[in-house]
Amino acid sequence: MKPQPAISVERLMRELEDGVRGDLRRRLYERGGAPEYHDSELFARVESLLRRALESRKQDALLLPELLGDGDGDDAEWQLQTHLRFSSHRPSLGRLIIFVKRRVLLPLTRWLYEYSLENFRRQERVNRMLFACLEELAIENARLRQDLLRLMAKIPPSA
Repeated sequence: MKPQPAISVERLMRELEDGVRGDLRRRLYERGGAPEYHDSELFARVESLLRRALESRKQDALLLPELLGDGDGDDAEWQLQTHLRFSSHRPSLGRLIIFVKRRVLLPLTRWLYEYSLENFRRQERVNRMLFACLEELAIENARLRQDLLRLMAKIPPSA
């Protein structure tokens, strides 16, 4: 009996990933995606950068939310608020108004809230992903600038 040749799992996985990436690139391009996606190498770099932004970092440890907030590390400024609070500033009618809000408006609001909750969660996830992607692009841009400045420092100005 002949021994079976060894199968390289790494090569097989790379081929599968390349095939999936190629199919995705073709689908996006055919649906009117960026014309630059015709270049498979460029598409692979873009896809890699976005994937790295989404998978390689904690979504709660991003710079942009810190800059948007008040600097104390609290995410409440930019996160969607979905909790309900009923209050009144009227001393005499306040209890009656809150009672009506809780008995009449709360059930209606709760239905609307439950109806919209999945959209709120999806939007928050999209916000976090966009923040991560923007931060990754900013990091990449800063690295490229550093490299460019280093190269410019090595090349003497032309006379």
